[in-house]
Amino acid sequence: MHSDLSSRCRHRERRPSLPGPPPPARRPAVDERRTTVADARDDEIRIPGAPAAEPPSLEEPTEPREPLPPKPDQSGPETRTPTGAETGAPQSAVAQQGAYLTTANGTRLADTDHSLKAGPRGPVLLQDHHLREKITHFDHERIPERVVHARGAAAHGVFEANGAAEGVTKAAFLRAGTRTRVFVRFSTVLGSRGSADTVRDTRGFATKFYTREGVYDLVGNNIPVFFIQDAIKFPDIIHAGKPHPDREIPQAQSAHDTFWDFVSLHTEAQHHTMWNMSDRGIPRSYRMMQGFGVHTFRLVNEAGETSLVKFHWRPKLGTHGLTWEEAQLLSGKDPDFHRRDLADAIEAGAHPQWTLALQVMPDTPEETFEGIDLLDPTKIVPEELCPLQEIGTMTLDANPSNFFAETEQVAFHPGHLVPGIDVTNDPLLQGRLFSYIDTQITRLGGPNFAQLPINRTHADVNDMLRDGMHQTAVHAGVAPYKPNSLDGGCPFHAGADEGAFIEVPAPVAESVKERSQPASFDDHFTQVRLFYRSLTPIEQQHVADAYAFELGKCYEQAIKERQLRALAAIDAELCAIVAGSLGLPVPEPEVEVGDPEPSPALRMVGDAWPIDGRMVGVVADESTDAAVLMAVRTAIHGAGALPVVIAPHGGMLGPVPVQRSFHTATSVELDGVVVLAASTDRRAVELLGEAFRHGKAIGVVTAAASALDVLGLDPAAPGIVTGDPAAVTAGVLDLLPTHRVWDRLAAVSA
Repeated sequence: MHSDLSSRCRHRERRPSLPGPPPPARRPAVDERRTTVADARDDEIRIPGAPAAEPPSLEEPTEPREPLPPKPDQSGPETRTPTGAETGAPQSAVAQQGAYLTTANGTRLADTDHSLKAGPRGPVLLQDHHLREKITHFDHERIPERVVHARGAAAHGVFEANGAAEGVTKAAFLRAGTRTRVFVRFSTVLGSRGSADTVRDTRGFATKFYTREGVYDLVGNNIPVFFIQDAIKFPDIIHAGKPHPDREIPQAQSAHDTFWDFVSLHTEAQHHTMWNMSDRGIPRSYRMMQGFGVHTFRLVNEAGETSLVKFHWRPKLGTHGLTWEEAQLLSGKDPDFHRRDLADAIEAGAHPQWTLALQVMPDTPEETFEGIDLLDPTKIVPEELCPLQEIGTMTLDANPSNFFAETEQVAFHPGHLVPGIDVTNDPLLQGRLFSYIDTQITRLGGPNFAQLPINRTHADVNDMLRDGMHQTAVHAGVAPYKPNSLDGGCPFHAGADEGAFIEVPAPVAESVKERSQPASFDDHFTQVRLFYRSLTPIEQQHVADAYAFELGKCYEQAIKERQLRALAAIDAELCAIVAGSLGLPVPEPEVEVGDPEPSPALRMVGDAWPIDGRMVGVVADESTDAAVLMAVRTAIHGAGALPVVIAPHGGMLGPVPVQRSFHTATSVELDGVVVLAASTDRRAVELLGEAFRHGKAIGVVTAAASALDVLGLDPAAPGIVTGDPAAVTAGVLDLLPTHRVWDRLAAVSA
């Protein structure tokens, strides 16, 4: 079914490495830390924070039992009728009942991990009532904010195609020179609308293309894989990651028991988890963040030939992260940092840009490439095996004028497709096709959300959808049905030659309906090892630190031990580092994992990038020569970066406006610092010390050298430039393209 294009990646079969047999069951260790209110002596210290009424076992429980009671410190409302009368029933009567998983109507279920499909690799069937009930209920759990991706920021822009995709898709917006308006929303996943921007979390990267053939939504993340392989488990991973339901804490983070309980038991989540523990989990900026379509999609060209592809957004400024300390400082000093950074850059004219690229692979009956199952959303295709082909550039050039009307009300849906782009049988994607539109009906008050200004298509609409809440169109005619003669037969069907969307007639293998998945989905560790071993040593150290922090915040030792077993299968050295931080023994690996070839493309460290929009602090005071200050600002601005003048007070320094005082300045918003005036003010000293600690470029003019003496910093240390103002400024600008002074950070970590 695929075209024979010379630029297409070659296809060679390679047998995937599969994990070994499951480990033998082990009796849980006695948890001597837990003391309940009922059995505690007055002289014992009661350690709070236990997530449940009793400690969990190390292995997944398999013996059916009744639901656990609440913890001793918990109570529910009194049991009364709707009109206030006492019922006399215990509080447990309104909680879950029975030992077995059921539907909302009490029907017991044998499987909640696999959608009902037409064979292991077939499409998901509409008759899967359990999938629909489970996801429908999940989609409607919270109002009015999004259940996931609640906290976001967005911008308007334009996408211009270069024509490189014309051989693989007939999508009109990808023809050479075509310019298409877009609206892009970035977001965190777990936090509420009021949470901080700089938490460790996956980021959404959703793009709405207003094409002449209709709206096309590319709804992705900044991580190319996902936690789960089947959409039926989406409520499970989000329930695990969200705050504990009894205390509604912790907010916007995964450093807690329920998250690690799930991912340590459900090891297909280990790949996404490893990406999240890397520096990609705390981006420096939305402007410096990759985006991925996650799934494999099917493209069809004018000749009817098909290809399997993966979408990649590549930031022109490079992919960069915050250090963990920077993220913590920003959560307190500027929890809106990412949305502010995006809006400020656009306002300053430093318009963020991304290239859209494809990995194009043959559309074979097996739907695999190099032994990688392309329908498995927990797997990547390394760029070394299938290089990226750039097909266009997106520039964000305008901020929203009303956050609610645009950023909050924009509605994305993976099923918003245009001719030339189609879906595959990826079971996660198949469930998303149902879930997104169902969610919008609750969030936006009815089925007419497409008529909200931010969601309106730029193509002609002649549908037969009528009425409903928030209907703003005034439909004419008397026959909203087909066929009709009273409206002259209008609207008419279009053919493929008239731009109709026609699903690719992909074959469906003869099979039986069943809840299962292909055996090729069962390797949960090889690509996790691939990712970790592709990183540079400093990035690997950050990964280990992240695991140590996240698991260290868990209460249950069994959960920590279980996750260490997963790390043992991924990398023995990583497991040993994390186990040492937790004070736990290092487990032996229990599954056999192959040794994949590292992929240098997965590293974030080592390249140089444009410095457009980078922020350079310029520390000055009343003694600073105004001409020198103006020259430094001009040089920074001329290089494409943004100068930020920092002084002991606000207002003006001669003719130059002060942007930050020592009260309001923070090192974490800066990419480099030029010191024109030394100060012993504690806040100025802290700013410079933090900048040094976080690997920022630092320039100090000779007259301000005492600033280094106060901190005991060696002027010859990596990334410190001294001399006259022109030389110092040029030196700092020369250091910015690598994002940080990595040699300095490596020395600190050694």
